[in-house]
Amino acid sequence: MRQAALAILGAAALAAGQSGTPALAQEQAPEVIEGADATVTLHPFPFLEAEELSLLRQIAQSAPAREALLGEGGGYAAIAAAPLEGFFRGGAPVESAVALAQLPDAETAREEALAACDDARGTDEPCVVLLEVAPGA
Repeated sequence: MRQAALAILGAAALAAGQSGTPALAQEQAPEVIEGADATVTLHPFPFLEAEELSLLRQIAQSAPAREALLGEGGGYAAIAAAPLEGFFRGGAPVESAVALAQLPDAETAREEALAACDDARGTDEPCVVLLEVAPGA
């Protein structure tokens, strides 16, 4: 599940053709994107570089990406990253970044993504959830 979800991140980045000097994202309230197929909550933390924030927004707005994260059974998904490491740097997913998909509920998606990220991170600051995907109503 993690590899498929991270492949989505890579494909979205290639489609975006992003380049340039990264800038820190300004702290904002969560962004909620509601669609017929899914509800996506994006948490734009200040540590996110412009490229990362753009990529997260692309994933949130992409029907194929949401479908891949939800799976055929309409599961839940979460993407987590370590604040001092980011989640997509130098054109590739960061090793500690975790995207888990097709899980039974929102809490499980968040907890498992955070736990996997915390296990993989190389810094002291705990991981945070950047993106949550839930099946639509």
